[in-house]
Amino acid sequence: MSTKKKPSTRAKPPHKSDASKGVGRKDPHAKREAAKYPTPLPSREFILEKMEEEGAPVSMERLYKLLNIREADREIFNRRLGAMEREGQVMRNRKGALCIAEKLNLIAGRVQGHADGFGFLIPDVGGEDLYLSPKEMSLVMHGDRAMVRPGGLDRRGRREGKVVEVLERVNKRIVGRLIRERGVVMVVAEDKRISHDVLVPPGLDMNAKAGQIVMVELIEQPSAHAQPIGKVVEILGNYADPGMEIEIALRKHSLPYQFPPAAVKLAEKFNPKVSAEDYKGRVDLREMSLITIDGETARDFDDAVFCEPQGSGWRLVVAIADVSFYVRPGDALDKEAYDRGNSVYFPRRVIPMLPEALSNGLCSLNPDVERMCMVCDMQVDGKGDIKRYKFYPSVMRSKARMTYTTVQKILVQQILAEPNGELAKEYEYIKPHIKNLYALYRVLAESREKRGAIEFETTETLMVFDDQGKIERIDPVVRNDAHRLIEECMLAANVCASDFLKENQHPVLYRIHAGPTPEKLEKLRDFMKEFGFQLTGGDTPHAKDYCKLLARIKGRPDEQLLQTVLLRSMQQAVYSPDNVGHFGLAYESYTHFTSPIRRYPDLLVHRAIKATLEKKKYKPGDWAELGMHCSMTERRADDATRDVQTWLKCYYMQDKVGESFDGTVSAVTSFGLFVVLDGMYIEGLVHVTELGNDYFQHDNVRHVMMGERSGKVYRLGDRLRVKVVRVDMETSKIDFVLDDGSVTTKQDKLSKQGKSKR
Repeated sequence: MSTKKKPSTRAKPPHKSDASKGVGRKDPHAKREAAKYPTPLPSREFILEKMEEEGAPVSMERLYKLLNIREADREIFNRRLGAMEREGQVMRNRKGALCIAEKLNLIAGRVQGHADGFGFLIPDVGGEDLYLSPKEMSLVMHGDRAMVRPGGLDRRGRREGKVVEVLERVNKRIVGRLIRERGVVMVVAEDKRISHDVLVPPGLDMNAKAGQIVMVELIEQPSAHAQPIGKVVEILGNYADPGMEIEIALRKHSLPYQFPPAAVKLAEKFNPKVSAEDYKGRVDLREMSLITIDGETARDFDDAVFCEPQGSGWRLVVAIADVSFYVRPGDALDKEAYDRGNSVYFPRRVIPMLPEALSNGLCSLNPDVERMCMVCDMQVDGKGDIKRYKFYPSVMRSKARMTYTTVQKILVQQILAEPNGELAKEYEYIKPHIKNLYALYRVLAESREKRGAIEFETTETLMVFDDQGKIERIDPVVRNDAHRLIEECMLAANVCASDFLKENQHPVLYRIHAGPTPEKLEKLRDFMKEFGFQLTGGDTPHAKDYCKLLARIKGRPDEQLLQTVLLRSMQQAVYSPDNVGHFGLAYESYTHFTSPIRRYPDLLVHRAIKATLEKKKYKPGDWAELGMHCSMTERRADDATRDVQTWLKCYYMQDKVGESFDGTVSAVTSFGLFVVLDGMYIEGLVHVTELGNDYFQHDNVRHVMMGERSGKVYRLGDRLRVKVVRVDMETSKIDFVLDDGSVTTKQDKLSKQGKSKR
């Protein structure tokens, strides 16, 4: 817990500005500013307070005088005002005077575009979104920051907004398809949230052919009277070229995909082999039987594990690649790792956070080579509780590169008592260690169940490609005990890392997962009442309350439906220095320590642990801003991989138009039903107009669509037979219609059951 220091009685150094003297006597945040900057500035709060006292727009000269800003300090002070303008705290009127945005009834926020041309302003301070009509969206693009004046309500009851000023233009380059019509060249953005067509003047198209995918650099942003104008700076190729979907996603989501020469040079400067000089002062674990267990296609091995009996419990050693030994704060590798935030895993291609010399080389815990690592050494009792732990830097030598499939086969052979199988003989030296790990896993799994961690039964998929790089089939990935074994070991190490830094009062990025919001909780309870279920826990339910409900619905025909609604009631996990715990895992404190090769937050945690061990403090900057940035890069990677998978699935379905499939309703919206096909895990839309000659009303609480005249009900989780009628590669959308005569909803089943009983 931090302690407040007594005010200093010493005079200010003479080299500091008169501005700091004047502000220091009145500005309540002067100390904070003095700690941040060599020449302290008036705080934002104090600037707004002075402007408020004036009671009218303030000229720059008047503001300088009010705050005693010297001539020498005006440039840096102007930069602060510029930042306040960009963030929507102040704005200039037509005469150049500064105004407080709140006084003008203006709201600053981020623009979110829609494929149909309209959009919304997401306010910075939270609250209700503002609807932006297509006319207002002509002034801005998706992602821009703008100042908006609230207006009345549109015909759907949404609060409208009028764009007053664009605070920040984020779209400098746009990837899209080049179109030629009647001598006019334009680029249609691949990101459908950008509804503007970018005009390309003659001579600036690089002679790209119609239909090709290009990168266009904006010369002029959109305005009330003109479309955006740009020049083609890169021709990517034709739409159906192998790998084009990834090239588009990289640019559409602004993912860094080329390492700057400085970062590559620095990564390749290291000796490819660990030398004895490197591991001086480290604990030598080279003789310990540490092994890695990963997927068949993995190339970067973050973690290795070892387990042995200890008293009535176990000793668990989790060794993690010591990336912080090579990537130092502020160097070229660190800057690039920060920008990327994480590795991005596309089908058949990985965009790593670190250059290959590190990610697949020096930092990867490859077998039979020395590697630097950070170790979490734990003592776990017979009930699965971690009694003691310690962190230390080490050097290790992995004894085997194992896969989940191989480990699972060994476990099965042990359970079935088949010691003479070929696999058992090949890994005879590893079997005892796997046996120990499995025994510990069983104990940790029981502890997890007692703790009340939520575990949803979800299906992950693996795309299998042909020689042309297109999907041959989509297989489900079955999680086995080997997956769960490693997961429990990593959870244990992450919890210890969080606890260690929390106990030593060192700031860090926690992996937080807040409980459901009051609004989502109310909707969830209303929905569950329809099925006769109740979520316990009052206004602040615990993960255990979710687990109890999951146990009650297990095995029911509508289990998938109820589980889906439970899952959607929860918030998204993010990174933050404010520890609110992890709701889903039922941990009071949790962080990410085990994947520094592919996640920047883990690298920060390693540095914080090392600093704590050395009785120091690691100060990377504003932890809150770091958390927001890392959360953003994580979402960005998810969006990009989802785009690629969706495009590949559309390509796969092109030759299946006219065919019928069974599927499950995965989402109910006001415009129709999304259906996921059995065995293919591909989603498409049955538009509301295809549900029947009726007016259908959408109930977003009960997740149903009901016909007014017919009384026909379609519900989330219903089983339907659908026919593929359209695959649109440009929008990556698949359209279904109901296969007449084969519709089987839960309502139909219940009706048939009732008739048979009668």
